[in-house]
Amino acid sequence: MEVFETIAGMRNARKRLSEPVGFVPTMGYLHEGHLALVRKARSDNNAVVVSIFVNPTQFDPSEDFQTYPRDIQRDLSLLEREGVDIAFTPSVEEMYPERFDTYIHVGGVTRRLEGASRPGHFTGVATVVAKLFGIVKPNRAYFGRKDAQQLVVIGKMVADLNMDVEIVSVPTVREPDGLAMSSRNVYLNSREREAARVLWKALQGAKRLWAQGERRTARLREEMIQCIEEEPLATIDYVSVADPITLDELHQCRGPALASLAVRIGKTRLIDNLLLE
Repeated sequence: MEVFETIAGMRNARKRLSEPVGFVPTMGYLHEGHLALVRKARSDNNAVVVSIFVNPTQFDPSEDFQTYPRDIQRDLSLLEREGVDIAFTPSVEEMYPERFDTYIHVGGVTRRLEGASRPGHFTGVATVVAKLFGIVKPNRAYFGRKDAQQLVVIGKMVADLNMDVEIVSVPTVREPDGLAMSSRNVYLNSREREAARVLWKALQGAKRLWAQGERRTARLREEMIQCIEEEPLATIDYVSVADPITLDELHQCRGPALASLAVRIGKTRLIDNLLLE
């Protein structure tokens, strides 16, 4: 596996890769969820590139950019074991040089859910993903469904800007008790880790009502809220039942619906979702 820290090095190496090229953008501190993306990319393509870059523009000043978990040597060992061809590990200065001042803003689908709770977050996401697509020039790019809104935003950007890359979504990888794998899970102490199960429990409650024929979204939200409020360490940021394409909140389900939530367990903010269909 080759490792490049510069854009020029990455671009030169890209010329030698046999197409199709699969790309997995990450912020590092890899877990089985990331590796599922890598394995899917490996199975679909002749070459695989993975980026490791903690992107400062998607964090606001109150968030955990400085303390976000990092272990680059461990990450590189995991990627080499998975047969990755190139790891791209640029610095902040490489990606955002002095006087950088161009950003991508995706409209309506960024104004709700994560976008409402974290203003500017998706401008940072869209900008860095567009830059990475321009540098790596992948044929396919792989994203996990745990970040459902991110998938919608990136899909919208790719469609609107006619980017020549196929976006591939991969199912959320979960712990045995249902907790979605996330790099931020490392922040949880043992009591908080136990409490974090409430996210999946709440989503399963909505799924159970859906399976029984409930289509009133107020009732589905109420079920999730009641479940979360039973956990003393949990604080709700949002609970949503929305159209999976537009992310508009639904009043009555007439087709598939995206149940999603953001919950703080202690000081750690976790997200999860489940497609009801």
